[in-house]
Amino acid sequence: MLARHDHAASWLQAWSDLGRAPRTIEAYARGLAEYLLLCERELVDPVTAKRSHVAVYVRELSARPHRRGANVISLDSGSGLANATIQQRLVAVRLFYDFLVEEGLRQSNPVGRGRYVPGRRRGGGLHQGLVPRLAKLP
Repeated sequence: MLARHDHAASWLQAWSDLGRAPRTIEAYARGLAEYLLLCERELVDPVTAKRSHVAVYVRELSARPHRRGANVISLDSGSGLANATIQQRLVAVRLFYDFLVEEGLRQSNPVGRGRYVPGRRRGGGLHQGLVPRLAKLP
């Protein structure tokens, strides 16, 4: 899958050349491959994709059926991947777009980042990225 996308293969090779752990590279490759499959299915060039295309990917991850089936007995079981898994998949896509921006192939990154804006009035404070980080309570 990734071999069909020169930019994706170049990005993963760069991460490998930088000495990243093989399992990290594998996780990034899995997340990016899923996103690239969605782009192919939606007939979107990943290099020119917009934030709305990334949002479709997030929606798909959030609605995906549980891999163990409908009979999972757990309080938080349901459809969609876990929040941490969605975050991990989005990191791979965000870093890929960072690479495209650095290479001059894009002007901006369509994957939002959470950021802090000083001041509490008029929109100040923490602005979340595409998917808010959830923390399980004890």
